[in-house]
Amino acid sequence: MSEWKLDSHTIMYGVFGDPVRHSKSPIMLNRAFREAGLNAAYAAFHILPGTLKDAVSGIRALGFRGVNVTIPHKVELMSYLDEIDEGAREIGAVNTVVNDGGRLIGYNTDGIGYVRSLKEETGIDLRGKRVLMLGAGGAARGVGYALAKDGAARIWIANRTREKAVELADYLARHTEARGIGMDEVAGIVGEVDLIVNNTSVGMHPNVNEVPMDTSLLGERHVVSDLVYNPLITKFLNDAKARGAVIHGGLGMFIYQGAYAFEYWTGLPAPIAAMRDVVEQSFKE
Repeated sequence: MSEWKLDSHTIMYGVFGDPVRHSKSPIMLNRAFREAGLNAAYAAFHILPGTLKDAVSGIRALGFRGVNVTIPHKVELMSYLDEIDEGAREIGAVNTVVNDGGRLIGYNTDGIGYVRSLKEETGIDLRGKRVLMLGAGGAARGVGYALAKDGAARIWIANRTREKAVELADYLARHTEARGIGMDEVAGIVGEVDLIVNNTSVGMHPNVNEVPMDTSLLGERHVVSDLVYNPLITKFLNDAKARGAVIHGGLGMFIYQGAYAFEYWTGLPAPIAAMRDVVEQSFKE
């Protein structure tokens, strides 16, 4: 790893969000650039509502090579780009922008990052698998799309507001068999599914004792996955493991969405181990 320095050749990157001070992306991507020997730097930019269009113009004007975009800007951003990747268009949100010589191209690396981490960490082959997704928000849309594209045969979406689950199922039905249900219907189908994914924020710090469903329904046939990564292992996952399930935490999705962004920007393979290491260390500090 070469000594890191900012100079007049440094290529700039960043993350746009509101709020953004909690973001682990700067430590993760700066470590990735150092590991790869690139003269590049990545910072967090607090972009307030109403200023996103100006900020995007700034990417072009300042010659940033790329940015990540987080809540609440992922949808509005799409209006200001020159081109949007098919996956991002389908999901209806962009979280990564590549500046290709002044042309801004939008991608969504959340869902593909999730699936790559799920497969690498659990060894699951998604072809023909039956999936239960808990929650029907923005994250669920990207994850559901990526699972469907990777061969999931059937996806149930369970949500407190059943209408939202049905709406997401209608969208996913273009890519695989999908059905929206209420949370009260979960017990009836959980015996049929192979993979269960928590797409809600239930169990996230500080509410670490909450779980998104009745964990006594879980067993050895299940792979249980949680998008929450603070804490690294949620109560939902701990309960699932105690019942014999294979578990998958949310940190991998965060790391791999950043890894795909790094690869889109640089054309180099992302140094995954170093990226994971620096983020895990930051949780211990």
